[in-house]
Amino acid sequence: MDRPLLNRRLAEFGTTIFAEMSALAVRTGSINLGQGFPDADGPEEVREAAVRALRDGRGNQYPPGPGIPELRSAIAAHQERFYGHLGLSCDPDTEVLVTAGATEAIAASLLALLEPGDEVIALEPYYDSYAAGIALAGGRRVPVTLRADPASGSYRLDLDELRDAVTDHTRLILLNTPHNPTGTVLSREELAEIARLACERDLLVITDEVYEHLVFEGEHLPLASFPGMRERTVTIGSAGKTFSFTGWKVGWVTAPPELVGAVRSAKQFLTYVSAGPFQYAVAEALALPDSYFTALRDDLRAKRDILATGLAEAGFTVFRPSGTYFITTDIRPLGYDDGFAFCRALPERAGVVAIPNAVFYDHKDQGAPYVRFAFCKQESVLRDAADRLQKL
Repeated sequence: MDRPLLNRRLAEFGTTIFAEMSALAVRTGSINLGQGFPDADGPEEVREAAVRALRDGRGNQYPPGPGIPELRSAIAAHQERFYGHLGLSCDPDTEVLVTAGATEAIAASLLALLEPGDEVIALEPYYDSYAAGIALAGGRRVPVTLRADPASGSYRLDLDELRDAVTDHTRLILLNTPHNPTGTVLSREELAEIARLACERDLLVITDEVYEHLVFEGEHLPLASFPGMRERTVTIGSAGKTFSFTGWKVGWVTAPPELVGAVRSAKQFLTYVSAGPFQYAVAEALALPDSYFTALRDDLRAKRDILATGLAEAGFTVFRPSGTYFITTDIRPLGYDDGFAFCRALPERAGVVAIPNAVFYDHKDQGAPYVRFAFCKQESVLRDAADRLQKL
């Protein structure tokens, strides 16, 4: 057979760096701060809810295509609870769709809403599945780069650059806030300008808000709550990051009925349905008291500070995140400018695994000297990693 076995649109992505670095962590016995999954499970009562559902036979067969009613109602109640004061609400029967994690929600939304040749603006650096999803849908990605600002220790969005990126071929903006990997939380002013631009140019927006409860400075403001945005925004959420059950793969889409219907039409040919028993458990998790969400945020803020301090003491320039559970660092003060080479050598040199940020960029040179560490680990593990990094 002479033809390639892998679609050319996917061939450029190959095996992900995450798999490579995780395998390297196992082989060298290193602390894995590369892939973003917690090393401790979420609340016991939520795990017990999943066990009850399994034992009671709930969800062991195909759940309803849009998701079980209990979870869709819980998602709508969660939105009302946290964002009702912003005027945001949704109908659980027509405006909520449960997906196999946020990654499927992103892919299904792009497949549903794009035609071949449509341009998609995404904030660079970006989660690698964005590029793959746009390619699968036949779209063309147009990156707008968040710029590192060492003086403030943060990343900045150039709104003029964003506006200039819109052309007559632009179909939608793919937004992520809080932002992985930089930890940027877009401000009210920035979001308002994005909303004005979307309305002026009649653009759709897919907004990935899976880190909505992991905000340490500033506040999370759903883009759909801004004037003119509810009817043109697909909002994506996930249980994995909020409840530390990344393996359950329970995500969701909230949007007006016509957009949810379009996304569901694509989603039914991906996983069809998934995670039946876990859907019941996530419905209970979303009803946990405010104290749970506050404790989660405070715990991760403390862990951020432990790792950020250790990285700074080891010689990195640290961009302290306002949200998510990732820290981006600049390796040039350590005498390196190639993140791939640095990360591949780091396990042998210090017994720690990280991810090169260049994998999140179209403009690889822009991300070359930056490396990402995850701090969603136990405090003792982070302290151990900080100690090991002092060898650099």
